[in-house]
Amino acid sequence: MIQVNGQPSEYVPEMTIRDVLKRHQFIFPLLIIKLNGEFVPREKYDTTKVNDNSEVYVLHLMSGG
Repeated sequence: MIQVNGQPSEYVPEMTIRDVLKRHQFIFPLLIIKLNGEFVPREKYDTTKVNDNSEVYVLHLMSGG
């Protein structure tokens, strides 16, 4: 089991940040991701593994004027 924005979510072996985003339908282009309190850069979404008992925090950035 992992936590995504404080909510329990199923853990799948070998899942990546990109997998978590797809599963939870985070499609907004401007996101900040933290995995266990550490920032994950966008270019590492496909390679950063999410382990069992991890905490993932997804923040949507707003822009405009």
